[in-house]
Amino acid sequence: MPDLNLARRPGDNLPMSKAAMAHLAQDGRMAALIARVGPPRLGVMRGRSPYEALVRAIAHQQLHGRAAEAILGRFIQFAGDGTAFPQPGQIRALSDIQMRGVGFSAAKTAAIRAIALHAEAGRLPSRRQAARLSDAVLIERLSEIRGVGRWTVEMLLIFTLGRQDVLPAADFGVAEGCRALYGLAERPHPRDLAARMQCFAPYRSYAAWYLWRAADLARQDAAAIAPV
Repeated sequence: MPDLNLARRPGDNLPMSKAAMAHLAQDGRMAALIARVGPPRLGVMRGRSPYEALVRAIAHQQLHGRAAEAILGRFIQFAGDGTAFPQPGQIRALSDIQMRGVGFSAAKTAAIRAIALHAEAGRLPSRRQAARLSDAVLIERLSEIRGVGRWTVEMLLIFTLGRQDVLPAADFGVAEGCRALYGLAERPHPRDLAARMQCFAPYRSYAAWYLWRAADLARQDAAAIAPV
C-alpha cells in the first residue's frame, strides 16, 4: 500500500504523552528521528463517521494522497451538494459509469457500494458503537465487507477513532520508513515489520507516524543529493 500522506492529514492532533515519547525513544534510531522531526502531528477526524471514513480510505487505496482527494472532491460535488459527504442512498442512485466518471475504478466502485449497502442496512457501527469495540473486533467485522481489508480498517482506527496502538504493517510508507530508519537492504515483509515494531506497543500508531516521516525524509534526502 502506498504512503498516502496520511501523516499530514488535517484534524485534531492525537496527543502523545511524555510516557509514550519516552517509550519510543528507548530505541536509539527512533529517538534520533523524534529529535529531528519533533512531536507527532497525527490528525484525527473526530467528527467523521465510520461510514465516511471507510469510503474515503477506499478512495485512497493505491493512490497518492492528492490524487485521491481530487477524486473525492469530484465525488462530493457530483453525488452530493458539493459540501456534505454523499449519503448511502445518493451512492446507490449513481450508475457505475457515473462512479467511473469521477475517477473510481470498478473494484473501488464495488467496494464503495458494499459499504453504502451495509450502512443503509444498519450493519456499520456509529462512532459511539465503534468506541466500545476493540481493534480486533472492528477489523474482523468490517473486513467482511467487500473490498474492505485490514489496512482500510486500520486507517479508520488511527485517523477516525484515534486508537494509539495500531500498526498498518502492510502499508508501503510504513515499510519504506522502517527500511530507511534501520538501514535495511529492502522493505521488510509485513510479518517481519510487525515483529520489529512490537517493542513500541502500546504506542504503535505513533511509531507508524514516525515511520511515514522517515520515508518522507529519505525521499527528501535522496533528492537533495541527486545530481543536477
